[in-house]
Amino acid sequence: QVQLVESGGGLVQAGGSLRLSCAASVASGRTFSDYGLAWFRQVPGKEREFVAAISWTGGSTDYRDSVKGRFTISRDNAKDTVHLQMGSLKPEDTAVYYCAAATYSILSFNPRSYDYWGQGTQVTVSS
Repeated sequence: QVQLVESGGGLVQAGGSLRLSCAASVASGRTFSDYGLAWFRQVPGKEREFVAAISWTGGSTDYRDSVKGRFTISRDNAKDTVHLQMGSLKPEDTAVYYCAAATYSILSFNPRSYDYWGQGTQVTVSS
């Protein structure tokens, strides 16, 4: 069992930056590094879409094409946290951002691969 809590969302002008964080509480018997992690985002009326993912140790990452070079996912297994550094933000990045943890999968684009989800944090980019 993993509980995830996102923070760091807000309102920012186009071209600006935000850093999202996700703090995890992991049930005894498991460790944070047992889980593949990812960030997804969703706007009303659309499906939840993959943004970025990171492997157990952080050695491998993957991104959707539209955020490559602008966003960076990282994790700190000592602090049970995962971050999403977002730069050069665009209005089309506006969404609720969710962090997710997968027990048996890493670097998956498919939200069904993820077992645990946070409540989400709103990111709004103004033009």
